[in-house]
Amino acid sequence: MAGHSHWANISIKKGAIDKKRGKVFGKLSKAIIVACQLGGGDPAINLRLRYAIDKARCQSMPKDNIERAIKRGTGEAGDEAYMEVLYEGYGPHGVAVLCDILTENRNRTAGEVRKIFEVHGGNLGPTNCVGYMFERKGLFVIPAKNIDEGKLFEIALEAGADDVQQYGEVFEVICEVSSFDAVQTAFQQHHVPTDSAEVTRIAKTTVSCDVDQARQVMKLLEALEDNDDVQTVTSNFEASDEVMQTLAAE
Repeated sequence: MAGHSHWANISIKKGAIDKKRGKVFGKLSKAIIVACQLGGGDPAINLRLRYAIDKARCQSMPKDNIERAIKRGTGEAGDEAYMEVLYEGYGPHGVAVLCDILTENRNRTAGEVRKIFEVHGGNLGPTNCVGYMFERKGLFVIPAKNIDEGKLFEIALEAGADDVQQYGEVFEVICEVSSFDAVQTAFQQHHVPTDSAEVTRIAKTTVSCDVDQARQVMKLLEALEDNDDVQTVTSNFEASDEVMQTLAAE
């Protein structure tokens, strides 16, 4: 595992993003709708739906919103068709960027995303131009104050996790996608609280950035995240704790 926190990479300035509750809930609703369209409205047999609902609950999305999204996805409250698209490109200073998209109008979204890249010193690239630099993994983030490292290590590895590392005030647990459900269930059974539990993309190699470089990269990532059709944004940029703290304070 790389010597930096994956959670810090994807959560910097998370507080500012979380303030846009309406936008966040809209994206979560889309994820639930698509999960229902692909696998039905029963989370007991549709793992993708269950993960989408869990993520919505972690963001304090109201139960009524979740149920409404499920009905929309199953066709009970109108029929909406979204396409899944993965856009790839380069940001400033050679940083690789991936955008998971859910859209009903691919041409419109492609134009918007391309423009965002260009305005912020990057460029949208062809399929797999940077995708090969990442791998899909399960990522759990656990407050270090809530559990002993030895106990967490035992629970995680017995459930099938690959690695447990501490970064400041949190532990990160990494697992294969196929083991995600087992690890999550084990944490629930042992009452291990998580700040985050998701299947995400983790960079195989990273690009180190100083304060000015990281600031430019973050402006691009935040602009992409602000687009209604962009579900998640992942990059391979790395910065020191001092750089991260400087950016978070701005």
